[in-house]
Amino acid sequence: MDLRFTAEERAFRTEVRDFIDRTLPDETRARMASGRTPTKQQWGWWHGRLYEQGWSVPDWAKEHGGPGWTPVQRYIFREELQQAPAPQPQQFGTMMVGPVIIAFGSEAQKRRFLPGIRSGAEWWCQGFSEPGAGSDLASLKTSARREGEHYVVNGQKTWTTLAHWADWIFALVRTDPAAPKKQEGIGFLLIDMKSPGITVRPIVTIDGEHEINEVFFDDVKVPVENMVGDERRGWDCAKFLLSNERTGQARVGMSKERIRRLKRIASETPAGGRPLIEDIRFRERLAAVEVELKALEITTMRVVAAEQKALGARKPDPASSLLKVKGSEILQSISALMVEAAGPYGIAAPIEEAPEGANEPEIVPDWAAMAQPIWMNWRKLSIYGGTNEIQRNIMAKAFLGL
Repeated sequence: MDLRFTAEERAFRTEVRDFIDRTLPDETRARMASGRTPTKQQWGWWHGRLYEQGWSVPDWAKEHGGPGWTPVQRYIFREELQQAPAPQPQQFGTMMVGPVIIAFGSEAQKRRFLPGIRSGAEWWCQGFSEPGAGSDLASLKTSARREGEHYVVNGQKTWTTLAHWADWIFALVRTDPAAPKKQEGIGFLLIDMKSPGITVRPIVTIDGEHEINEVFFDDVKVPVENMVGDERRGWDCAKFLLSNERTGQARVGMSKERIRRLKRIASETPAGGRPLIEDIRFRERLAAVEVELKALEITTMRVVAAEQKALGARKPDPASSLLKVKGSEILQSISALMVEAAGPYGIAAPIEEAPEGANEPEIVPDWAAMAQPIWMNWRKLSIYGGTNEIQRNIMAKAFLGL
């Protein structure tokens, strides 16, 4: 298997990198480099520029408005965005619900929803996890009862990322409580977040940020035509979506960017009278992470090469579980090294911006103030998208037959 990039693929990487360099605002790049989520305005503006370039839906075929890229081109595109760093296209629409609608939706659903996802005019969030159904997602309780030309939805979703920004939510709902298996009788429903009966409550995480939410449904009426596919086969949509999500969670480019930043910081940070980068134990830990990252990059390329050969195949690749596990663990290791580099500065609370009229010099570097919050926030990487423990079970079954 040849894992080297062709001349055409290298030229494509240069094209993407040049576009990012001349288009991405410095403020957005700096915000992402610090570890903060871009503002909705920054993210929306950038998605609009990708849309104008024809790059807002990198995974979609040309007939649905995408660029029709190969798996290798998609990998290069995401890696360059992560290394910049620049925001990805709005992933809940472009990477999650959009491909589901393309694969399982009706023609009317494609006409209604795909244009807004491409342009970024409509923001989406994911309604999967519930208080009693996280890793065991099939135990979900949120119900959708058919009444004439509507479903009436009742229940609660939690850990719903960016629900406070979203125009729509794609939700797994229980359509048949009497189904013989819990994976049966589940529907994949598209719900307007402006519908009466929806309440969004913020969850402020341990790092002080508001990124996730609880979403409550109280007798919410949803048109029947918003059900994607068979109302009892939504689990098929969920498996398809989660496989795409886990493949993207390798985040090789993001890890490269964080390591590059960490090396620069460690070269400038004193520790025992010399730069931290010269500390033998720190260097050993950093080198171990780099070795793991190189192995992940090669494995990711193998998965991409296999995908290139199997164009059109819809069956999820169990190797995506491996990418998810290693990708999350590597980023968590990098965040721990960043906390070590921050030293006592790491206990300082991050300041979004200086108060008006402030003239005090900066005491704590922004990167150091963000080190501890990022370390705490990235504990979630091994949980969402299917916990790493669940992914290891999937790999044991798929690879070892256990």
